[in-house]
Amino acid sequence: MNETVEREFAINSELGLHARPAGQFVSLASRFKSEISVCRGDEWVDGRSVLSLLSLAAASGSALRIRATGPDAAEAVEALGKLIENPERDALR
Repeated sequence: MNETVEREFAINSELGLHARPAGQFVSLASRFKSEISVCRGDEWVDGRSVLSLLSLAAASGSALRIRATGPDAAEAVEALGKLIENPERDALR
């Protein structure tokens, strides 16, 4: 069964969503079967593309919406949100 789950998370890293954390995000996103999209403001991008994530120019404190659609949507959104909100545990510095 495909479900859609969407939640908002704040970037807690001092440096924002730069190349390394964007790569980590994409790596984690690729482990899920669900389609993953990320939004800042009104711009939605593919959650499996480093360049697309970098195009959001998400600085520290920015709010990102993560949307997943698929069989593991809830798990994907939860895991990716933790990656964004817990930089000290997930090397988003």
